[in-house]
Amino acid sequence: MGTNSRPDDQYTRTWSPSGEIEYATLADGTRLRYLKTGSGSTALLLLHTVRTQLDHFQLVIPRLLEAFTVYAADLPGMGWSDITRGASYNEPALRRAVVELIRTLDLAGVILVGESMGATIGLTASTELDDRVRHVVAFNPYDYSKGVGRANRVASIYVGGASLPAVGTLITRTENQPVLGIVLRGGLYDTGKLPDHYVAELRRVARRPGYSRVAHAVFGNVGSMIAARALYRHVRVPATLVYGDHDWSRPPEREANLAALRGADSITLPDTGHFAALEQPARVAEIVLDAVSP
Repeated sequence: MGTNSRPDDQYTRTWSPSGEIEYATLADGTRLRYLKTGSGSTALLLLHTVRTQLDHFQLVIPRLLEAFTVYAADLPGMGWSDITRGASYNEPALRRAVVELIRTLDLAGVILVGESMGATIGLTASTELDDRVRHVVAFNPYDYSKGVGRANRVASIYVGGASLPAVGTLITRTENQPVLGIVLRGGLYDTGKLPDHYVAELRRVARRPGYSRVAHAVFGNVGSMIAARALYRHVRVPATLVYGDHDWSRPPEREANLAALRGADSITLPDTGHFAALEQPARVAEIVLDAVSP
């Protein structure tokens, strides 16, 4: 079913030495790796970006430990969660996994905080969890054409090829650390904010058996993320929509999302790209804290 026998904590322990790293098992047997840390009375679940994992929030989580009990999860097939044969990695499948994770962990009054793909999934998952979700904070939702391909020229070529039905898996197998670094730096206003050790961890993950198929599926399923925008108008819990001023999305796309999320608060982060959690961790934490303050 999966490729792990125990939660991998090698890298996560370098920045979260005392957090609990466990698996939650879904109904189909797939296990999702998650980190639990913090001492606050309110539960907060962090959902990562496309092509990353829970460690995306390593600079944000330490700033939230007193206010929340923080959960951060690797989405299905990503990070060190199980890669399940025949699994789908489109938005409906990822949404179902997040909904089931929240129910499996029996979280109530939870704050959903996502960035990029995690923001879109957080918003859509909330439509099925009105009784469990208190607030959604969505940073740079990933719901527009070309997706990561907007990052830069290298990303456009790589992701375009990786999305192709016949050869996409072959292309994702050729990913190396320099190419991945170039693609990810396309999501930053300040390209110096991408830690080399984090890129090395993402490459370690990419060497897992079956990961090239997951990457191919995720890059190729941006259409399902675009389609998920139709659910935004059904979000009934309070929401905060946050964009970096240099995010890959375009102003009309941001405005359309704000219109769909009726009553949502809107924040723009100056000098920030698509990966706000890496570029502006203090501001990201501040926004989360402000969103749920009395």
